[in-house]
Amino acid sequence: MSADLGTLEPRALWSYFLDLSRIPRSSKNEAAAAAWVEGEARRLGCEVERDAIGNVLVRKAASPGREGRPALALQGHLDMVCEKNEGTPHDFEKDPIQVWRDGEVLRARGTTLGADNGVGVAAALAVLAARDLAHPAIEALFTVDEETGLTGANNLKPGWLRAPRLLNLDSEEEGELTIGCAGGVDTVASRALATEPAPAGRTALRLRVMGLKGGHSGVDIAAGRGSAVRLLGQVLEALAARHDLRVAALKGGNKRNAIPREASAVVLVEPAREAALRADAAALERDWKAALGAFDPGLAIALEPGAAARVIAAADARAVIGLLVAGPHGVEAMSPDIPGLVQTSTNLAIVDADAATARAEVCFLTRSAIDASKRALAARIAAIAALAGFEARHSGGYPGWKPEPGSGMVKLVNGVHEELFGKPMLVKAIHAGLECGLIGEKYPGMEMASIGPSMWDAHTPDERVSIASVAAFWRLLTAILEKA
Repeated sequence: MSADLGTLEPRALWSYFLDLSRIPRSSKNEAAAAAWVEGEARRLGCEVERDAIGNVLVRKAASPGREGRPALALQGHLDMVCEKNEGTPHDFEKDPIQVWRDGEVLRARGTTLGADNGVGVAAALAVLAARDLAHPAIEALFTVDEETGLTGANNLKPGWLRAPRLLNLDSEEEGELTIGCAGGVDTVASRALATEPAPAGRTALRLRVMGLKGGHSGVDIAAGRGSAVRLLGQVLEALAARHDLRVAALKGGNKRNAIPREASAVVLVEPAREAALRADAAALERDWKAALGAFDPGLAIALEPGAAARVIAAADARAVIGLLVAGPHGVEAMSPDIPGLVQTSTNLAIVDADAATARAEVCFLTRSAIDASKRALAARIAAIAALAGFEARHSGGYPGWKPEPGSGMVKLVNGVHEELFGKPMLVKAIHAGLECGLIGEKYPGMEMASIGPSMWDAHTPDERVSIASVAAFWRLLTAILEKA
C-alpha cells in the first residue's frame, strides 16, 4: 500500500477498503471475501453467522445505556462488477485491484475499482471495529452476488435479521437519500445458427466499436450514452449487404447491468471491396460521433485483421443483426410522478454469436418501478426475438422498493444530515436496483433507507470515488448511529 493511501481518513474505513481490494470478489466468487469478513468480525468479538448461500451476518451488542433502543441493520454487498479495458492484463479471479489516488478521487488501473460496494462493506466493518461510538445493537449484513442476480438478498431466511430498521450503504451520491428503487428482470434470447466454411479468397477483418463510456444500466441509462452492442448491429446493418460481408462472429458486452462499451464482429470481404468498406466504416464513425455528440465523444469504429474458419449462414446472420437493431435499448418511459426519474428501461447488454459454436445469445436487462410495465416490456422483447428465430427465457426477476417518505428511518437520516451539514438531503427514488426491494419482501414492515458517498461511472473502468465524500459519508453514518 502506497504512503498516500495509508494516510487517508477515516483511517479504519480506508484500511478495510484497501484490504478488501486485495481479495478477488467477482459475483459468485465471494467466498474469500466472506471468509475475510467473518474472520475480522470474530477477531473484533462479534457474533457471526453465515448462511448456506454465503451471506454473512454480524451482530454487535449495543453500547452501554443504548440497550433499549431498536436494533439497526447496516447492509452492503461483497461482490463487485469486474470490467477492464481491452488489453489490461488483469485476472479478476486472482489479481488484486490496483488502487491509486488521482487528486481527490481513488481509481483503479484499467479496471473497475469496486467502490461499489466496497466502500459500504468497509464502512460497516469500521463501525464494528469502533470502540468510541455510541450505538444501538447493530446487525451488519454482507450479501453475495448482488451484481449478477441479487442472489444473496433473494435467499435471505425470514427471521434471520432481528432489527426492525435497515440502512443500506450502496447509494452513490453524497447528500442524496434513496428511499425507493426499480425492479428488474433478465431476458436471454438464444438460437442455433447454421454455419458453413469460410469462402476462399476473402479477407477476414475484425470490425470494432469501441471508446464508449458505458456505465451503470440503471443510473446512466438516461445519460444519452451509446450502447456498443446496439451500434455494432446498426453498423453491420448498414455495411453487410452493401459490401456482401460474410459474418463469422459478433461479441459485445459481458455484464447484464453495464451499458456495453465495446463490441466487435469478424467479417469476411472480397479484397476488391476492402477499400470501400473502410471508407464506409469511417463515414459511419463520423455519423455516429455526430449523433452521440458530447454524450459519448470517444466513439471509434475500426477495422483490424481477423481470422475465421467458418461463417454464419447469411440468413441467420441477418437475423442476429436484426435483433440487435430492433430489440429495445434505453429509456422506455419516464415517471409521471417524480420529475427526472426513469420509470422503465432496457439495457441491450450482451451479444455472443459465433460460427465456431453455432449458437447465438443476446441478453437484455429490463427495469421498471411498475411491475406490469416490466412484464410487458420483457414480453415485447421475447416477441421481437421470436420474429428473429430466437427463443427467449426470463429469469432473475426481483421486486422494486416502494418509497415511504414518512418513515422513521427517512426522518432520522434526513434530520441528522441537516444537523451536521445545515441542509436536508435530496430524498429520491432511483432507477437502479437495490437489495432493499428483496429485503423488504422478506421482512414486511422493515423501515429502510440508503446512503453512500459520491462515486462515478460505476461498472466501468472509469469508476472513481471521492475521498472527501467518503469522509462526509462516515460522519453521517456515525452520527445516525449515535442518534438511532
